[in-house]
Amino acid sequence: MAISAWTPLLVALICVWISGVEVDAQVPGPRTRYQPNWASLDQRPLPQWYDNAKVGIFLHYGVYSVPSFGSEWFWTNWKNLRNPEYVQFMQRNYKPDFTYQEFASQFTAELFNATKWALLFKDSGARYVVLTSKHHDGFTLWPSKNSYGWNSMDVGPKRDIVKELAAAIRKESDLRFGLYYSLFEWFNPLWTDDKLHLLMQQHFVERKVRPEQMELVQQYLPEIIWSDGDWEAPAKYWRSEEFIAWLYNDSPVRNTVVTNDRWGFGTACMHGDFYNCADRFNPGVLQAHKWENAFTLDRTSWGQRFDVSLADFMTSKEVVKEIITTVSCNGNVLINVGPTKFGTILPIFEERLRDMGRWLKFNGEGIYGSVPWIYQNDTITGNVWYTRQKEASNGKITVYAFVLEYPYDTNELDIYPLGKDINIFRNVMLTGIDIGTGGEILNEQSTEVVMLGMEDTKIKWTADHNRLRIVFPPKNHIDKRGLDYAWTFKITISSHSHFIIIT
Repeated sequence: MAISAWTPLLVALICVWISGVEVDAQVPGPRTRYQPNWASLDQRPLPQWYDNAKVGIFLHYGVYSVPSFGSEWFWTNWKNLRNPEYVQFMQRNYKPDFTYQEFASQFTAELFNATKWALLFKDSGARYVVLTSKHHDGFTLWPSKNSYGWNSMDVGPKRDIVKELAAAIRKESDLRFGLYYSLFEWFNPLWTDDKLHLLMQQHFVERKVRPEQMELVQQYLPEIIWSDGDWEAPAKYWRSEEFIAWLYNDSPVRNTVVTNDRWGFGTACMHGDFYNCADRFNPGVLQAHKWENAFTLDRTSWGQRFDVSLADFMTSKEVVKEIITTVSCNGNVLINVGPTKFGTILPIFEERLRDMGRWLKFNGEGIYGSVPWIYQNDTITGNVWYTRQKEASNGKITVYAFVLEYPYDTNELDIYPLGKDINIFRNVMLTGIDIGTGGEILNEQSTEVVMLGMEDTKIKWTADHNRLRIVFPPKNHIDKRGLDYAWTFKITISSHSHFIIIT
């Protein structure tokens, strides 16, 4: 890449190395009031907690957990699309006149223990949780005043699932609590009537959506509003800008709440505190705007299902890879689990979450609170990804190199944390004139290499210009520490009076 294209990044990098601190973009002053339009709402700074958190847990839980077949779209796949697999499933297992509503009484949640869930999510290393308060079937997991007879207090569990989980999360952990909310409902008469009137009326929004959104925020204080089910109508129909302006200006969570980008067709990847863009979105390249990769441990379904095989589940190694490649590119991960109708989390999901927690316990230093490095993926050794420590200190900068594949044949690896080609100058003048003498920046005086989880073991390494050759400790020593899935090297570089220009 030409030097001119890297000028803003170069200047920012030099500022970090010289001052040892990052400039906070938020200037103290009177509270900003945001107007109900995207031009104003898009100016709101992202609350720092969300960028630091990196890892969240998603929970798809509802009436669709009862048939546990196909996906959480069971109702519409069966009745609207008449999918043969769903039709045959119902014909084989239920009486001819059985309705989807009858599943609700079987949604018992008798083994649901919110404290047990909260402790598992804490052990997983996640920093926030998002629960589906209402999916596209309209069933709410709280006693909604606008969903009489179709909520978890009136039928099924006879419990306020949202309230219990929110309380347990806040009591047992420091995790932030958030709520998913589907804007539309497949079979709600108010919604279908608005569609018949070409969305020229907003009875569904006025009588159902907005009252429930306000109720959720005011009663349960969610710090993430994860909107969905927006794609059949524009944001103006949903009055999304009005609701978000209230969230930012006057709601009880106005200082900390974050929203995603699903607020009407055309808003995805365009508006919101963070972008989802699409399910399982992971572009593999740096994104300027904060984004989130929401993905499922069951590769094809968000809700729990029993028509699965072992191959349908992501492995722990795949989960760790997804975390690394996402965070390296300025994203967060939201990892979905589908609980059973009984209120339990299947052992295979629990195993994945606990494996993730053990990995983050050793390697989380390079994940939580990190920011993208000037390179996300090593330009030569492709299975290496980078982040950096947010704050530099004492003229030092810390880069984390995540190795996704162990070098079994050689037990050593060449990485290029400064890129394929670099030029090093002394006493750079930012006037377009480069004056200086060359020198090696990766040397024993300026560079320290530590393997996370093996801090008491001296790592052997050599450098040749921009190449860093790292010798791994003996594999049996690594395995004894329980280090698996990916291995992280912390590279601390002292700038002295050198500046790096990437070309």
